[in-house]
Amino acid sequence: MANSYLNRTPSSTGNRRTFTISAWVKRSRLGSPESHITNINTGNNPYARILFKIDDTLKIEDYDGNQDTNIITNRKFRDTNAWYHIVVAYDTTQSTASDRVKVYVNGVQETSFSASSYPAQNFDTEYNKASAGMEIGRYSSNYFEGYMSHFALVDGQQLAPTVFGETDSTSGIWKFKSPSGVTWGTNGVHLKFENSGALGTDSSGQSNTYTVNGNLKQALDTPSNVYCTMNPLDKSYSGTAALSNGNTTVTGDGTWQNMRLGTIGVNSGKWYWEIKLNSGNNANMHFGIVPETWDMNYSSNYFGQTGYYAFTINGSKYANASSSSGSGTFTNGDIVGLALDLDSGTKTLSVYQNTLVSGSVLNLDSTFDGQFWRPMFLGNNSSATAIGDFNFGNGFFGTTAITSAGSNGNGSLFEYDVPSGYYALNTKNLNTYG
Repeated sequence: MANSYLNRTPSSTGNRRTFTISAWVKRSRLGSPESHITNINTGNNPYARILFKIDDTLKIEDYDGNQDTNIITNRKFRDTNAWYHIVVAYDTTQSTASDRVKVYVNGVQETSFSASSYPAQNFDTEYNKASAGMEIGRYSSNYFEGYMSHFALVDGQQLAPTVFGETDSTSGIWKFKSPSGVTWGTNGVHLKFENSGALGTDSSGQSNTYTVNGNLKQALDTPSNVYCTMNPLDKSYSGTAALSNGNTTVTGDGTWQNMRLGTIGVNSGKWYWEIKLNSGNNANMHFGIVPETWDMNYSSNYFGQTGYYAFTINGSKYANASSSSGSGTFTNGDIVGLALDLDSGTKTLSVYQNTLVSGSVLNLDSTFDGQFWRPMFLGNNSSATAIGDFNFGNGFFGTTAITSAGSNGNGSLFEYDVPSGYYALNTKNLNTYG
């Protein structure tokens, strides 16, 4: 949702004291700036917000000249490979202060706070107020960067998270549940984001449609099926490769050993992903895999470390700290396909260039059998910036949709045909084919 948001200004006042907000969110940017889930701001004040702070704690705030609500969790939310279900349930008519605002994450009520100022009894918040516009995913220039699913506002009821989610009986994981029997109220809304051409469509029956602003895109990544992205918590030995577009675009900073790793590791199965190259002048752009034992603090050349398997833009290839040539050269705009086979007798990593015809194959050393492998991207040059747009099956390179859909995607969207028997790196496929 980077530089994108939704908004609506109510024409009628609903219940400003009792309501529930529910949202499923997957973060892709941590730290600064603040990341806003909701915002109501009619000027300098009053305002009301739900946001992740710079330190990655969750904050609920309502201000009208005095600090009426200021709740900040002690817990930090830094898992970029997981969906969080956030529920904020207001009822300022309650006699007990802590009952006036309840905060839940993944079905569990938060009780540990660094700040816990609750509104006065019968306080009228800014929510559901006529002419007080609400934004989803933005405050000023601070956007929510990541993914969002099933946003709901129930006007007039303080609800438990079990209305919107439930614990899976097999895995024990909190999962989405479609709300039923809900009285949505005057300004109630349920945004399912099902219609790619009208993502602000309200499914509550109240016709409270939100306006889409910016380049908002529909993704296949959902609370029930999480796709691999690149991990912002991995730290290279030197330099910092920036992440953007939901942690699918890697941009090196022009320094030595700018590496990022994928969020999903695998030790069995057959897996496929694509990378669109956006820097054709960087001879040291690498793309491949590394094992779970990989040492990000390695001070010498990464490709001299055992377990390093990669292809480069200039046609070199690396296999377990040894290099050779002959993988074919790549250029700006090329789409690289990587196919990882961990089920055959000899484990392999194959590379494709704008087609399903393999350019080269690397055989993985058997000493790594059973280890988990993670996708890798390296910009290893002090004079050029490496940029790679990853498509793990969501159907986008950065913010640009694929131009054609290959076959054998099994519900995922790739530019080119997926090799037979290979699958996208997502949790649904891991449970079935991993």
